[in-house]
Amino acid sequence: MIKSETEGKLYRWDKNIKENGMNYKLKNEVLEISIAAMGAELTSIKDSNGKEYLWQGDEKSWNRQSPILFPFIGRLKNKEFIYEGKKYPMMQHGFARDMEFNCIEEKENEIWFEIKGNEETYKIYPFHFSLKIGYRLTGKKLEVLWEVENTDTRTMYYNIGAHPGFNCPIDGEADKVGYFLEFNSDGNPKYYGSDAGTGLRLSELHELKLENGRSTITKEYFDETTYIFENNQMSEVSIVKPDGEKYVTVKFDMPVLAIWSMEKMNAPFICIEPWFGRCDSVEFEGELSEREFNLTLEAGEKFNNIYSIEIC
Repeated sequence: MIKSETEGKLYRWDKNIKENGMNYKLKNEVLEISIAAMGAELTSIKDSNGKEYLWQGDEKSWNRQSPILFPFIGRLKNKEFIYEGKKYPMMQHGFARDMEFNCIEEKENEIWFEIKGNEETYKIYPFHFSLKIGYRLTGKKLEVLWEVENTDTRTMYYNIGAHPGFNCPIDGEADKVGYFLEFNSDGNPKYYGSDAGTGLRLSELHELKLENGRSTITKEYFDETTYIFENNQMSEVSIVKPDGEKYVTVKFDMPVLAIWSMEKMNAPFICIEPWFGRCDSVEFEGELSEREFNLTLEAGEKFNNIYSIEIC
């Protein structure tokens, strides 16, 4: 596999770099997906009729599609973290989404990408690591696989999360009003909001009222907040058409889930985001090791997880 001259470097995100860089495809009899080397980001999910399920991005609302969130999720308090008494600046959602990955393995229905810590990442995240992202097609199911390895000699603290955006509406309607979100939660799930200015998790707990497991999308549904569900309240979320037909389902085993679309725009997409970790809360005061929902790896250890996207 030929390595790009830009592999492993840190960037401010640039749509032209993603579109003009290396791109890869997997295809079976019912689905075709595309992945950009930039961020190892999923950029397309099409069925055999050519229908696109993944949000394609635009300048006025949200120009990404399915970024990998690593080694942090969301905003940090004061946009920084403290480790061993030193402050490190950190951008929203970490830096992996803005790095070019190396394709390390290609099979007929599976592909893997990798980045490793380098001199640029060590300036803002002082741990040696390997992050591998895999994609596997099986029928109408896409599995997204993660492997994080601590190649350092000390305990590593990190988050990892998904951020896929799906087209909604999907059948050419004017907007997504009248669509539903379906949760497999036990009763009405509880959620926190986020502060529009700082991006931090607010302290007030709310209840999302469901009817037969479904919440109806209104024009104002995403005007005020990201919905942050903590403590493993669900493991499956579907987007459902107004006629009651599901068309995409995300399945996961992670402690936090976020549901988001661009605020106050009634934008034509919905993000279903399973997370290991989350943004800092407005009350948080502490060092890196004290962050809520942190993951840790000891020297030489690996972490593996998987979530799936099913086209119904």
